Amino acid sequence: MPRALLLSIAIIFPSVFSAAQDPSRAQLWLTTVDRSALLGPQSPPLQFAPPVDKLPTITVNDMEQYQTIEGFGFALTGGSAQLLMRMAPERRAALLKQIFSTENDGIGVSYLRLSIGSSDMNDHVYSYDDMPAGEADPDLARFSVAPDRADVIPVLKEILAINPHIKILGSPWSAPAWMKTNDAVKGGSLKLEYYGAYAQYLVKYIDSMKAEGITITAITVENEPLNPKNTPSMVFLAADEDAFIAKYLGPALQRAGITTEIQVYDHNPDVTSYPLSILADPAASKYVSGTAFHLYGGDSNALSCVHQQYPNKNLYLTEQSIGGSPGGATIDIAEPVARVLIGATRNWSRNVLLWNLAADPHAGPHTSNGGCTGCFGAITLDGDKATFNVAYYALAHFSKFVPSGSVRIGSSQMEQLFTVGFLTPQGRVVLVADNTGNFPKTFQILYHGRSVTTTLPSESVGTYVW
Repeated sequence: MPRALLLSIAIIFPSVFSAAQDPSRAQLWLTTVDRSALLGPQSPPLQFAPPVDKLPTITVNDMEQYQTIEGFGFALTGGSAQLLMRMAPERRAALLKQIFSTENDGIGVSYLRLSIGSSDMNDHVYSYDDMPAGEADPDLARFSVAPDRADVIPVLKEILAINPHIKILGSPWSAPAWMKTNDAVKGGSLKLEYYGAYAQYLVKYIDSMKAEGITITAITVENEPLNPKNTPSMVFLAADEDAFIAKYLGPALQRAGITTEIQVYDHNPDVTSYPLSILADPAASKYVSGTAFHLYGGDSNALSCVHQQYPNKNLYLTEQSIGGSPGGATIDIAEPVARVLIGATRNWSRNVLLWNLAADPHAGPHTSNGGCTGCFGAITLDGDKATFNVAYYALAHFSKFVPSGSVRIGSSQMEQLFTVGFLTPQGRVVLVADNTGNFPKTFQILYHGRSVTTTLPSESVGTYVW
């Protein structure tokens, strides 16, 4: 490799590259259940050598390639943004750099999810076109993203200054209440007479954010369309979402010259018939980039079932909350990494977005009568004090080392030792290994006929980079 290229890569990824620049060595970054290591680089680096007979083996095969990775990240809820904006500017700047930069201790988050209007992790409910009870605005004359200018938009601009290439997904929790059958923010469904207005509502959102310097990469039609229990929420059945995309949203985006992608469903893989029915309809499917899933119900293996039927459509993991209340002597990281991050990426997901970025010590702010009371987020913010929770470290084992444009590659697994491998655009190999067992596991990682021998402590996660 030319020296100039080596130097340019080292500048872009100094903390990772310097530890893995020697192809004969692998660097291990470790998080242990007892917190003795929290995404800690281990010394000395592991040396590749001839394979060891009779030692359990994880084989990494970079000739076996799967989906391209678009990024790893969190939901930047309105509540998260509000808490961030309450921090002292210098503390917020340092925290955002740690989250979104790849320099020094930065974890390189590369994908965000926004709520279009409020989610249940806001301190109040709003849309961008709220009207007095009994009134409507079908021409959207009063549409404005002004409610986001206090917190969400300023935080996004600070994030974009750190990472101008970050991908952003927008998901609505509800249409404005006046568009709905129950004239309420919770439950109900979209009135057929307002399908066109709702399509234009989403177009206006994308255009308004673009005017703020914020590019929306993709949108979903409705967060959890089969769940009427959040505040806000809205039921959107599969046949209705199909018709909405085919006849209204898809054509509206096309007429406006908007390249923002549409991801369907945005709910659990225990009802794969929902996205499959839309993907089977050519009138709607031609506008759809892929399917968005959560993992609160069903199993990540269902994502592969959808991929097998529609391999030309992408898959995404757009929401999952992991971990309970912050604090404690241990960090229970192994199970959620195996089930969510490794499970989703081994089943063709191009991203993993965890719920949510930040909450206060009481899991707030959230809406009443349908807000999540146990969503503590990746970071607990108490004024200027930031406490990093299990979701932060779980995601960091991926986001810090696997940039957008990486490709998943083949890696074997064994009982209670889960793995997923990636090849980065810079030519590095990344293997995330997860020991869910209650005893240490010693094994070798075999790559191109050479191996490194390593021991992963019980209930711990390691990222190997070479």
